[in-house]
Amino acid sequence: MQRYFIPPERFTADSVEITGDDARHLIRVMRAGIGDQIICCDGISREWIAEISALEEQRVQAVLVRELGSDSEPSVRVTIAQSLPKGDKMEIVIQKGTEIGAAGFLPFVSERTIVQYDVKKEAKRLERWAKIAKEAAEQAHRTRIPELSLPATWKQVLKRAREADLALFCYEKEETRQLRPLLRDRLAQARDHGQELHVVILIGPEGGFTEREASEAEAAGCIPVSLGKRILRTETAAMVALACILYESGEMGG
Repeated sequence: MQRYFIPPERFTADSVEITGDDARHLIRVMRAGIGDQIICCDGISREWIAEISALEEQRVQAVLVRELGSDSEPSVRVTIAQSLPKGDKMEIVIQKGTEIGAAGFLPFVSERTIVQYDVKKEAKRLERWAKIAKEAAEQAHRTRIPELSLPATWKQVLKRAREADLALFCYEKEETRQLRPLLRDRLAQARDHGQELHVVILIGPEGGFTEREASEAEAAGCIPVSLGKRILRTETAAMVALACILYESGEMGG
């Protein structure tokens, strides 16, 4: 059954209105007809089976048939703070990270970031990222679309890290602190206290973090961790760290 994220304001007590790209997809691609059923999510926490009751050129109306009780969202909220990579790698991080279960993405500019930050282009870029996250969330049968932020400065990233329950600084020069035992301890503490854990993972650019950034991150409360003996590409590091966290939390059959 096809799944669509619809803004909450498009829902009433017993119906939902679908417009824009989603309506065009239903009409032109899916060739939907009256009586067909789809799944509609409000992007926050609720989803329904809905039955199409009216079709227009740019608008679909559907009746809410039954609310679904979904548990597809991870119990651990993980925000990927990703130094802007070159090319389309940020799109890959958002797409795959959304499928795996990331709660949000915070792109940022660090000392060795190659991408030239252009304020004028950011609105269009964010719109593109949002579309990728929405489509990936639909494909993965999630009930929430991850939060997306405009590119931040290094200082802003460290501020967000301080606000998290656990901030992990993925650093290729770290030799002693491993990710797995640290995660096990913190996840066990959170479970014992009945707490939802919010984790921020900081991923460096193609050239890695500088020693100054490593020192500042640790001073801000970030814990440097190793992702193993191999040097990973920046987009790979984000996926590995996210998958490790969700596996240790039991979200991936662990």
